[in-house]
Amino acid sequence: MSIADDVLKTFPPRPYAEVRALVEDGDLLLCQGRDPFSKLIQWSTESPWSHIAIAFRLKDLDRVIVIESVEKIGVRAVALSEFCSRDSEGTYPYPGKILLARRTGLKAAAVKAMAKFAFDHLGCRFAPMEIAKIALRIAEARIGGARKTPHILIPDDEFICSEFVAKAFEAAEVKIPWDGLGFIAPSDFAADPDVEAIAQVDVAHPPSPPRGKRKG
Repeated sequence: MSIADDVLKTFPPRPYAEVRALVEDGDLLLCQGRDPFSKLIQWSTESPWSHIAIAFRLKDLDRVIVIESVEKIGVRAVALSEFCSRDSEGTYPYPGKILLARRTGLKAAAVKAMAKFAFDHLGCRFAPMEIAKIALRIAEARIGGARKTPHILIPDDEFICSEFVAKAFEAAEVKIPWDGLGFIAPSDFAADPDVEAIAQVDVAHPPSPPRGKRKG
């Protein structure tokens, strides 16, 4: 089933610990953020979703790691507790909403391929011109309507969040349905009939303290 636009109203927020216990390898985190790129993506897709990331559980360490592609940083890995406590700009608590979602039917081999792609691309950074290229591609998709993305704007190794997650799925030979024009967006994942909502995180009560107030 796909995820309805009003899911954040119908799924009441649940404590972080409860949501963490539900996370499975390859799960998705759909977000409503307020940073400039998030607003740009929301504007271009006319949807509530502005960001998406992918989660993996490191069982031997009892840690849940979120891998995402973010403006100014590129591809990074953060603990789920950090992801749910602050955005990539460091704003605390998280200025938006976060939904745990799952693409059903993934086999172990597919999840492993996704994880290999995601971890292999950690540290990929954007040059200033690559960030501008991403912004132009997003704007072109909205302003240009159904026109195909100009060749000069087609992504190489620079990704917006949803393009990165889509590439991870492609590595597992799993295709997320979209029209192939402009760019694949977080809203395309939410619209996938094989993606289902699991739980909304209570970001009003973040699991990690503000920076500078952590205990050892």
